[in-house]
Amino acid sequence: MDNRVSRPNVLLITCDQWRGDCLSAMGLPVVRTPNADALAAEGVLFRRHYGGAAPCSPARACLYTGLYQMNNRVCRNGSPLDARHGNIAHSARAAGYDPTLFGYTDVAPDPRLLAAADPRLRSYEGVLPGFTVRQSLPEHQKQWLSWLRAQGIDTGAGSPGIHRPVGEQGKILGDVSNAPPVYSKDQTPTAFLAGEFIRWLGEQEQAAPWFAHISFISPHPPFIVPEPYNTMYDPADGPAFRRAANWQAEALSHPYLAYDLGRQKRTKFVPGMEGDVPDWSEENFRRIRAIYYGMISELDAQLGRVWQALKAAGAWDDTVIVLTSDHAEMMGDHFMLGKGGFFDTSYHIPLIVRDPRRRAAAGAAVDRFTEAVDIFPTLLDLIGAAPEPHLDGTSLAPWLDGGRPGDWRDAAHWEFDFRSVVEGEAERHFGIGSRDCNLAVIRAEDFKYVHFGGLPPLLFDLAKDPGEINNVANDPACLPVRLEFAEKMLAWRARHLDQSLALAELTEDGVVGQVAKAIGQ
Repeated sequence: MDNRVSRPNVLLITCDQWRGDCLSAMGLPVVRTPNADALAAEGVLFRRHYGGAAPCSPARACLYTGLYQMNNRVCRNGSPLDARHGNIAHSARAAGYDPTLFGYTDVAPDPRLLAAADPRLRSYEGVLPGFTVRQSLPEHQKQWLSWLRAQGIDTGAGSPGIHRPVGEQGKILGDVSNAPPVYSKDQTPTAFLAGEFIRWLGEQEQAAPWFAHISFISPHPPFIVPEPYNTMYDPADGPAFRRAANWQAEALSHPYLAYDLGRQKRTKFVPGMEGDVPDWSEENFRRIRAIYYGMISELDAQLGRVWQALKAAGAWDDTVIVLTSDHAEMMGDHFMLGKGGFFDTSYHIPLIVRDPRRRAAAGAAVDRFTEAVDIFPTLLDLIGAAPEPHLDGTSLAPWLDGGRPGDWRDAAHWEFDFRSVVEGEAERHFGIGSRDCNLAVIRAEDFKYVHFGGLPPLLFDLAKDPGEINNVANDPACLPVRLEFAEKMLAWRARHLDQSLALAELTEDGVVGQVAKAIGQ
């Protein structure tokens, strides 16, 4: 490492909808991720890392701001992010970096700062303030499609139509097919973004530290992958799904679960396919999972390209790398696909942090609970920026140094808001207001408590029921535990309510304490 030791390069990588257990370094031998594993061998693997919310915009708001949803208030895709909140990009810029984006951040801008006709108010796929955009890749994927056309690929189907098996673009599919798409393994959206980052990397001056964020879409649906990844995994392989005997039994377990199962449509995950997800056969769920595993391996191969480019550029030993996801994927558990709700499999995500200056814990794995809100304060710590005490997360740097912080959380927390401001669908279904369409989770070692704003709570005895099948909230023997966790929920919320100004006082000598300053001041 050269004399930039206090100012390393930073590479923040998010891989959309990647389950935390779908990583061979985590002990799941079915999925092969040699390049992510190689990063873990030089860094620290956080085995119990959880996203803070779902879907994409709420999950990323927690990651980028270091604030729980109760404070950042990004409730759904399209909920604006209050302009007063700081974020990773602004802090990196204040530290002297030009934070550069490859992909997307799914941040809806604060409409109070824009004119009513501003085009930015017509999409939730805005850019986190503070980032310089080198290569945008929103949901329509037009930039990638243009790149494909230049290589002679027929992109007339657009997106998501292009993500159908070859020869079936105009058909309504029956069973799930693992046939490849029209584009090759070197032409995926992941390959496109990796290539754009590598090209940009070649333009950087060695004496000027850089900060880059690659936001890969994979392994987010549509579920399809080119050869050879489409046949890399046998549908027969993989663990048993975590679920009840049938989806009807799942639906009877809680009103929210019945509502969620009823809204699962196959076409959202496999374009053109009709029907409901819960009605899929066991074989079709396994086929989908084999494709999902293949998408992860395709993504891992592109990570390998990035690692090699960093080494070739002489930047490997100067670069802090954070590899994570925004949220996870149900992938057949409880007869569902996608994300949301309260189950572990929707929030347990990968996290690997490698700092070449901190080698004491290289190859270590941490089994304590960590959360998405920890990423922002960790990066502040690693780039030598001033800490921000109002944040809900805590720096993970002590773990990188081989330490074991004594005062560490004994549970993971996340939130999910299922309001529908435009349609009011959930509000009508449950007969409750938008403010009551929410849940919050405390996931401890042996128990998991789910508190709803306007629906009955849930309690799972994870020691006996790791699959979260049996709700014991109304079991008389478990009522003391339910009360204990309800009190923990209250204490957690009270501790983390917005601290932007609560940590300061005005006195005769001026401001005493810490103030989270508004952006621009």
